Amino acid sequence: MSWLSKAVSKAVEVGNKNNLTRTVKNYADSVVHQAGQAVAGGAKILQERISARNFRSVKQTIKRLEEAAVSCRGNERTHLLKRWLAVLKEIEKLSDGSSEDKQSTLEQNSASDELKDSPRKPSMVLYYDLDLGGEPMNFHDVFLQSQALEGITLSMILEAPTEEEVSLLLEMFGLCLTGGKEVHNAVLSSILDLSKALSSYEDEVLVKREELLQFAQGAISGLKINADIGRINTEASRLKGKLDEMAASQKLSEVCEGTMSEMIEFKEALAQIRACSKLEALLLKKKVLNNGDSPEIHAQKVDKLKVLSESLTSSSVKSEKRISEHRSQKAEALKVRVTKADEASEREKELASEISELERQRDDLEAQLKKVNISLAAANARLRNAREERDQFEEANDQIVAHLKTKEDELSKSVASCRIEADVLSTWLNFWKIPGFSNAICRNEGERGQ
Repeated sequence: MSWLSKAVSKAVEVGNKNNLTRTVKNYADSVVHQAGQAVAGGAKILQERISARNFRSVKQTIKRLEEAAVSCRGNERTHLLKRWLAVLKEIEKLSDGSSEDKQSTLEQNSASDELKDSPRKPSMVLYYDLDLGGEPMNFHDVFLQSQALEGITLSMILEAPTEEEVSLLLEMFGLCLTGGKEVHNAVLSSILDLSKALSSYEDEVLVKREELLQFAQGAISGLKINADIGRINTEASRLKGKLDEMAASQKLSEVCEGTMSEMIEFKEALAQIRACSKLEALLLKKKVLNNGDSPEIHAQKVDKLKVLSESLTSSSVKSEKRISEHRSQKAEALKVRVTKADEASEREKELASEISELERQRDDLEAQLKKVNISLAAANARLRNAREERDQFEEANDQIVAHLKTKEDELSKSVASCRIEADVLSTWLNFWKIPGFSNAICRNEGERGQ
């Protein structure tokens, strides 16, 4: 803001000499119109240059990086870390040299193979976002813009890393995170602790695994280096240097009076205004840039974890108290159980003796019952035989009675016949007893004798 105020004041001072205020306004409007046309034309030219140089898409690269970070496991994850680390180290070496040498090297190698197929020279590839525009980015900028580091970190929390992966991840932290080596070691140690704790975390009580992983992801995002801030700082340093050069040039022009025309002074003032405006826009953009959670959200997450931790601790204390009570109740129950067991043992002995006596009596009764059953069977057999003999006798008797009855009937008929015949004979006798018949008979007898 101070540079902008100085530039505007300088423009006003120049305008007081020759009505330059109106000219500045008209020229600024024309600059805006020309700038709009220049943006449209520049975008077309830039797109043609991107197509000619085979720039990579930022969005597609970010998508591939995040997918690989989440899906790779075991040896694939180790190889992926090695490739990424090699690329980041190479870009780090390039960043140590001059920006002109770096840009020249990037442009000469812009058509190199894919990152996955050629891991040795992916840092030579430039990436561009057609939607947002801006300057092309290298792999380091794209990697920081993606969630690949967060994804690989969550992968190691879910599946414990090997010693080699720990070493590779620590080196990657040095290239991608802020805070220094001590912070990086603390973060890595925390990741290992989280992995160990999460491996035994199966039953969710108050907080879910996904929410804890989101907290870890937000923490890593908050420590990441912001590539946009680095570019803004570089551009801001360049603009400050340019403004300093302008200020020195103005001082020199004041020493050499009459050697610079009003138009040149106007152009310098306008260039200074534009540089200050651009610097102000960069600083405002830097102010709104923020990795990870805001301090308020971070404080809320910390408070939430504290509340959950305190709640779980309280629940654990209550549960332990109940466990202690249950153990005392269990001890009392065991004592009662022992007492009852002794009583039951004595009772069992008594019952066993009683059962033995009853079993002996049962055996005796069974022996007697066996004898009785044998006697009963014999008696039943005798009874059956007696009944059979009775039945046979009755049958034979019935036959005899029937025969006798038949004979009786026959004799009755004979008696009746005899009686009838006797009656007839008696009648005839009575007939013959008539005196007349007797004398006649006697005479007949006498006659026959003669």
